[in-house]
Amino acid sequence: MPFLELTVRCREAEQPRYEHALEDVGALAVTMLDAEIDTPNERAILEPGVGQTPLWDEIALTALFPGDADALLLLAALEAFDPALDWSQAGFRKVADQDWERAWMDQYAPLHFGKRTWIVPWNHDLPAGADAADAAVVRLDPGLAFGSGTHPTTSLCLQWLDALATDGLLQDADVLDFGCGSGILALAALKLGAAHAVGVDNDPQALLASRDNAERNAVGGRLAVYLPGDEPIATYPVVVANILASALDVLAETLAARVARGGRIALSGILAGQEGALLARYGAWFDSLHAVQEGDWMRIDGIRRDNAGRR
Repeated sequence: MPFLELTVRCREAEQPRYEHALEDVGALAVTMLDAEIDTPNERAILEPGVGQTPLWDEIALTALFPGDADALLLLAALEAFDPALDWSQAGFRKVADQDWERAWMDQYAPLHFGKRTWIVPWNHDLPAGADAADAAVVRLDPGLAFGSGTHPTTSLCLQWLDALATDGLLQDADVLDFGCGSGILALAALKLGAAHAVGVDNDPQALLASRDNAERNAVGGRLAVYLPGDEPIATYPVVVANILASALDVLAETLAARVARGGRIALSGILAGQEGALLARYGAWFDSLHAVQEGDWMRIDGIRRDNAGRR
């Protein structure tokens, strides 16, 4: 079934008005992308901080309408709904169902992290030459949730998990993935030898994606997912949190309390330049803290002090 796609650029402050207008005239779906970035693999949506919905300065809004919709009539309806909005640069094109529903698959190829970890689209095979017998393979469909391995924040965490597995620190461990998105980090930990994983996210769509991906990887019985208010209070030998720096700051005490004495933590979603304040913040509970950079992004990892608050 074909669709009519409308694309228009707007500023962040105007985004709610544009989206409201599109939905009012019958848009079947509205998506947001960074209008300033041209590479599909870099159009990552980050997990929001507490109470936040961060967007880009300039946004490309894309709306889908039934294929038989009349573009001129839609424009007239949009202009009538909110005359102050500028629809003069709106573009239209016809798209087939698969063009928008699974378009990311065209850009998404198997990715390798560390020694053993592979993130593979659910309908792809491992590349020729990969050691299938030793590979820890996560077959993934990110759905609408963040986490395909293409963004440096996720890559940094996958490398860290792979290194923990190499050192034997994941074997039979329980892992907390705070801000789980698609479930990619929890699933990688399970494939690398963890016994169980818990995923926490404030987006119900992320929990759905995590559950689906766990079933796809035959580990559904070893992954439990929760909204933050429903998460059981527990400690874990391994905790990973790939969220934004602002949320890592707000949640520092909560995350520190989730790490068992002597356990490991990795914090990601940190822009270069933001790591100093977080290193100082988490230094109250963790030793051996250090930061690793990939592109513009940082990961902080460390070891929970046996006597928290005492050096």
